[in-house]
Amino acid sequence: MTTVHRTQRLWYRALQQIHLWVGLLLCLPLVMLGITGSILVFEHELEDLFAAPPAYTLTAGEPKPLAAIVDAARAAAPKDLSPGMVILPEAAGEPATVRLMPAGRGGPGPGGQVMLIDPVSLTVLETKAPTAGLMRQIFLLHANLLAPSRTGREIVGWLGVVMLVLGVSGLVLWWPRQGRWKAAFTVKPGARGVRLHRELHGAVGIWSLVVFMVISFSGVYLAFPQTLGEAMSSVFPARDLRANVKVEPVRGAAPADVDTAVALARAEVPDGELRMVGLPARPDQPYRVTLAPPGHEHGAPMIAAFVDPWAKRVVEVRDPRGYSVGEVIMGWQRPLHGGQGLGWTWKILTFLSGVLPPLFAVTGTYMWLLKRRARRAQDAQRAAARAGAV
Repeated sequence: MTTVHRTQRLWYRALQQIHLWVGLLLCLPLVMLGITGSILVFEHELEDLFAAPPAYTLTAGEPKPLAAIVDAARAAAPKDLSPGMVILPEAAGEPATVRLMPAGRGGPGPGGQVMLIDPVSLTVLETKAPTAGLMRQIFLLHANLLAPSRTGREIVGWLGVVMLVLGVSGLVLWWPRQGRWKAAFTVKPGARGVRLHRELHGAVGIWSLVVFMVISFSGVYLAFPQTLGEAMSSVFPARDLRANVKVEPVRGAAPADVDTAVALARAEVPDGELRMVGLPARPDQPYRVTLAPPGHEHGAPMIAAFVDPWAKRVVEVRDPRGYSVGEVIMGWQRPLHGGQGLGWTWKILTFLSGVLPPLFAVTGTYMWLLKRRARRAQDAQRAAARAGAV
């Protein structure tokens, strides 16, 4: 009995058409996501490269307590804004950053400002809108296509699903015949035309598949965190790391100040290095004290200690060193997508993954155009042959 090769089977041809037309029709938005993603991997480096030198000079000396920094920010803030988060300088000679948020809002969002404060003299050095600048616009284009946040984020999430589908279907279509495995991983020297683009498309795709799929999946997770979080928790039990912590206000009691909250968090996590403090915006919110564990790599998940300002105690600690498997998976999605937390090797691989959609778009489109041109030439030859025979 003659065996029909898989390339001649209906399912294979259907998969080819799906892979081809999905890639062709959506290549422009996918290329845009890839390029903007690559730029954002080096967002801070690019900002530092093109930023003007600071117009201020910091005062030498011992930094003031956090409470004094917060009071200075509150005194200088516009009436409709209040301090919502304090980010500590990671090195001496750097300002403290205070994020100002609309009063009563318990988290970041539009309408806020960023204030830089000299931690020694408590002088307000600069106040600016966090949404300003080219990099912010590139981020919004990448995250939600400059559309309303929820709608745009969902569209970007589904484009991420498309990338996953293209990755899986591309693997199936690439799968080599017996005896051709070595050739499938390389581009033959001297290859031209359709063969060059096919081999380049396949070889680059297989060598980069793992990184491409990880970045694509993390993008989908960031667009649909609740849906995917619940799905993963059903397989790998995990806490919802995005869940808010509530506290019970005590009537007549004075809440703890930020320095007391930090001292309580440090006592609970003595080996953690203080990085930032989220301030309660409402009476039922705790302080969120963020600390970096020893050997922390920039961008990796950090320790969050939630401090009840009324009971003056730590009510919950979320330490990545004690995460379950599911919590590790969920906690690492944002760092993985941004090329953070795993050093320069992962950062560069993440950057290169953003170059893949343009490369796949070019090689895939050229393959389609060259095959289409060849088919038309063959059809013209057949037509001419039939006409000559008549």
